[in-house]
Amino acid sequence: MELFDVKGKVVVVTGAGKGIGKAVSDLFASRGSTVARLDLQAGDRITLVDVTDENAVNEAFQKIGKIDILVNNAGIAVRKNAFEITREEWDKVIAVNQTGLFLCSRAAARSMKQTGGGAIVNLASIMGFSGGLFPNPAYQASKGAVVNLTRALALEFAEHNIRVNAVAPTFVRTDLTTPIFSNPEVLKKVMQHTPLGRLPEVEDIAAAIFFLASPAARCITGVTLPVDSGYLAR
Repeated sequence: MELFDVKGKVVVVTGAGKGIGKAVSDLFASRGSTVARLDLQAGDRITLVDVTDENAVNEAFQKIGKIDILVNNAGIAVRKNAFEITREEWDKVIAVNQTGLFLCSRAAARSMKQTGGGAIVNLASIMGFSGGLFPNPAYQASKGAVVNLTRALALEFAEHNIRVNAVAPTFVRTDLTTPIFSNPEVLKKVMQHTPLGRLPEVEDIAAAIFFLASPAARCITGVTLPVDSGYLAR
């Protein structure tokens, strides 16, 4: 169990107010980590931070001080096809999912390289590897960028003993996916592309993130791990 020992580690989780972010925060806290929960929306134990605001990100991370693990979970989606999505909507998705992730990663890495290293885990998506089942170009583009940014930062930060990995969930029941899970026909299509016949819960995604952040994955970096019930195996 020493391979999964994160007791006393300082963990920063963005988008921590609900869904996957909350599950991740709760898991690390249950294992003895000190968790800084960042979100744009107010809530219990939440520090308000807009990940697209570079000054706000830098200020928040400086206040936290030593950081051992960062989980870049904050993300949004605008489910409109290429003909309907506005430039403003496109820019907002890219700003949160891609630029915000970069700003937080850089801020955390500045701290980590001063203290001997750390681990960063990003939230990608199966849509970072796939054109998807439904038109969603801004989200798909942003998550594809997360996959390759994970590789790029893994190579750049390796000399500082900072590992950078990602998880790529399939459809998971959260506020972001309510339109999918509330539509029987849409959900039926999702399940037709799910070989295991069951979709992961937020706790399943949290477990994969925990593994990648833990000492058990000390020689893993630059990898995006699908948690997709077989979606990408097709």
